[in-house]
Amino acid sequence: MRTLIAEAVAAGARQAPACQLLGLSVRTLERWRAGPADDARQGPRRAPPNTLTDAERCLVLATVNAAAFRDLSPHQIVPRLADAGRYLASESTIYRILRAEAQLTHRGRAKVAVRRPPRAHVATGPDQVWSWDITYLTTPVRGQFLYLYLVMDIWSRKVMGWAVHTEESAARAARLFTEICQRRQLDPAGIVLHADNGGPMKGATMVATLERLGVLPSFSRPGISNDNPFSEALFRTLKYRPAYPERPFMNLGAARTWVEDFIRWYNHEHRHSAIRFVTPAERHAGRETAILAARHTVYATARARRPARWSGATRNWTPVAEVRLNPDDQTAREQKRVA
Repeated sequence: MRTLIAEAVAAGARQAPACQLLGLSVRTLERWRAGPADDARQGPRRAPPNTLTDAERCLVLATVNAAAFRDLSPHQIVPRLADAGRYLASESTIYRILRAEAQLTHRGRAKVAVRRPPRAHVATGPDQVWSWDITYLTTPVRGQFLYLYLVMDIWSRKVMGWAVHTEESAARAARLFTEICQRRQLDPAGIVLHADNGGPMKGATMVATLERLGVLPSFSRPGISNDNPFSEALFRTLKYRPAYPERPFMNLGAARTWVEDFIRWYNHEHRHSAIRFVTPAERHAGRETAILAARHTVYATARARRPARWSGATRNWTPVAEVRLNPDDQTAREQKRVA
């Protein structure tokens, strides 16, 4: 691996991306270079005293492959053996033996559960792909929360609409989405609306509303918050903002007042790092091109006036052309390199 990386660097590649491509950290490569050329690891000097003997391993294999157990997982086999008054090994030991014998395959007739990555979506302009989610807001009563609903456009990062209620509800979510479209006089047909797998997201009322409006629903994998990164990042910005209250919201009105002020700041004052530090409202309205062009002129003028201060190109003020939701690994790396 060291030879491959050295050849890649000699051909003009950067060391860090070359290491990443091989699944290796730069720190590990440096440690390899500083140490001996050969692998100095000796491994354990003696076998653990509780290691199974060859005869015991053969007995475990014969038992799990018997007709009574061959369709069961070790988690099902061990309790059955205990009910019969037998103990051969723990579940983890049985798994290790099966792995060593290349028998760690799906057991049983049921299909293997596969968690496929969510479908990738690309936004090249506003009102193409939206993301929404619900987060908790604390109250003085332990275990009782208020719920903030937020809908955002992933291309511009603009918050399209929000609401705070005392409960999570598919009906509330559907009403919010409908009100956003009516207030903005927007035909939502064809918009992709991404959410996680929560109850309000997949509730009958919400699904029926999206179907009626021609909206294309998109969902995260169960239990994987990273599949809805834009909403999660927005919630982090909200809750880690210095102005976020240190004490719980006393009532529904106080929560709504604070969120309203936050949304105004976020949409119209916050320079978002992922969209070249323009505000979401400026990007959504199409004003970013002129703003970024003016910034480029400022930098070009500064470079022409003092060229010795610049060792390379000026800062990239080119508008971000597209935004991808859940891209594959290769596309994500390319996007990061371009940015």
